[in-house]
Amino acid sequence: MIILGLDPGLGTTGWGLIAADGNRLTHISNGQIKTDSGMALASRLLVLDLALTDLILEHQPNGAAVEEVFLNVNPQSTLKLGQARGVVLLAASRSGMEVGEYAARLVKKSVVGVGNASKEQVHAMVSRLLPGAKIAGPDASDALAVAITHAHHLASARRIPRK
Repeated sequence: MIILGLDPGLGTTGWGLIAADGNRLTHISNGQIKTDSGMALASRLLVLDLALTDLILEHQPNGAAVEEVFLNVNPQSTLKLGQARGVVLLAASRSGMEVGEYAARLVKKSVVGVGNASKEQVHAMVSRLLPGAKIAGPDASDALAVAITHAHHLASARRIPRK
């Protein structure tokens, strides 16, 4: 199963693709989609949508996972993040994929073992879990962590017998 992890942001959206075969995870690719802060909001959202659509068409993931919004001190920043997150959810859902959503604390706990882990700790664990992966930056590292969390949750769900 190919999983697309997404760490939404208006300025930079991180993405990471992994293959999950049971408990075995393999890095496929990762990167960052950047938008120009000088552009109008609608244009930036369009750039994000087009880039994600191209990425999904190229790699054909089976599922996606998105980090949930956390509240910023600045309400305007939270609104912009929410709008970028909406575009990310739409792009993933449009392709017919099921989309998992995970709180940042849960992602950190799943990958590092503690919910208040630093970005550096997340990066270090992602590098350890996906040896040889050249990670494009902190947003890509976070996106890979979201994909890893989704893979673990899917594997756990398969092990629980259904009634």
